[in-house]
Amino acid sequence: MNLAKQLHHPIFKLVGQIADERGIRAFAIGGFVRDLLLNRDVKDIDIVVEGSGIEIAQAAAAKAGVRKVVTYKNFGTAMFRFQGAEIEFVGARKESYRRESRKPIVENGTIEDDQKRRDFTINALALSLNAENFGEMVDPFGGVVDLEAGLIRTPLDPDITFSDDPLRMMRAVRFATQLRFTIHPESIEAISRNRKRIHIVSAERISDEFNKIIASKRPGNGFKMLYRCGLLQEIFPEFMLLKGIEKKNGVSHKDNFYHTIEVLDNVAAVSDNLWLRWSAILHDIAKPQTKRYYPDQGWTFHGHEERGARMVPRIFKRMKLPMDHKMKYVQKLVQLHLRPIALTKEEISDSAVRRLLFDAGDEVDDLMILCRADITSKNEEKVSRYLQNYDIVKQKLVEVEKKDKVRNFQPPISGELIMETFNIPPSAEVGMIKNAIKEAILEGDIHNDYDEAFAFMLARGEAMGLKKTA
Repeated sequence: MNLAKQLHHPIFKLVGQIADERGIRAFAIGGFVRDLLLNRDVKDIDIVVEGSGIEIAQAAAAKAGVRKVVTYKNFGTAMFRFQGAEIEFVGARKESYRRESRKPIVENGTIEDDQKRRDFTINALALSLNAENFGEMVDPFGGVVDLEAGLIRTPLDPDITFSDDPLRMMRAVRFATQLRFTIHPESIEAISRNRKRIHIVSAERISDEFNKIIASKRPGNGFKMLYRCGLLQEIFPEFMLLKGIEKKNGVSHKDNFYHTIEVLDNVAAVSDNLWLRWSAILHDIAKPQTKRYYPDQGWTFHGHEERGARMVPRIFKRMKLPMDHKMKYVQKLVQLHLRPIALTKEEISDSAVRRLLFDAGDEVDDLMILCRADITSKNEEKVSRYLQNYDIVKQKLVEVEKKDKVRNFQPPISGELIMETFNIPPSAEVGMIKNAIKEAILEGDIHNDYDEAFAFMLARGEAMGLKKTA
């Protein structure tokens, strides 16, 4: 197979010319070749040379008129941007591993050595850049056949591949999820045998791969694969507690493991927001801890939204996910995810809608996406009824916000103004008055208006025995 006609970027012939002048072999390799064959968008180009990748990168940059070359001497790699592509150079190498580490001992090698160290056959494909065989495919492990078959398979013994670098187990699931491929049965079995090895990998690297799975088009497939090969149990034990159905007196609850996966896929179908997807993953995370059975009620999970919200920071911290506003966002949606559902079951009052708008703030639209995604009943009539009710709630949210403007509102009377008006120091009374103003606005007793709020403040202060200063 020769793909010379598809190697349009000028870097390929430029590198080939430099390699020929120096009497070495050069290749485009890895993800670039894979995505070229899959007709996917190709933005990054990986080039491997039998020699110094840094020297070839610097020579290529000079010929291309590129001034900035980023080099990583410890890894023998270099990178620069040229005509819309990020191009990375590395010298061909062979690797060996110690049992206690995923960091390899690296030596200079040939293209054959370099392809053997690649994680999967579809990532070991290479295209020659030398003039005599420009564009010719080098495929020693049947990567092209595996691409056509939609198969993720290791070039060498999968037990060795995964034991040497256990992160490759996560990558296998990630590629299978992103490309909608199947992992070869021998590789699945090897992942299962080596799953405990994942614990030598840093939490940051694991979460990076996990987030790529979650960000894929159908992340639920990735979760199911992680479960089947035993990795989910190792990296996300809290999620595994959701699995299973318990029955008492002939009454059972749904399997919250598969329900959550379905909610995740429902969210993924309408939003690329990674942290909204995490909210779907964690929205029922505390159901195992709050599960109770009552003969007159059946199964209940009272308070799972509050307990789940408290679990979010611990999970994020352990998995080395960001502890900033992203975590707070997920925590808020987990805490509030039952509120819109409650509104669909009763007469919707303006007061309840105002409170939801105030508490959800700018996240109210994402909250509604999560709540709609949470409808996973197989009863079409029930689903249709719930969706119609959600549409009513959504319309009510729009109407109330337009009228009362309570989303993220700050009470029009500040604590400083309360202290100045009544000539009092910071105290419990200040907080009580400020909270009373907020509650009056949310209940609809007064409008979100300065004059009405000021008059309310004076009346409340007088009732508390405070006197307005002159």
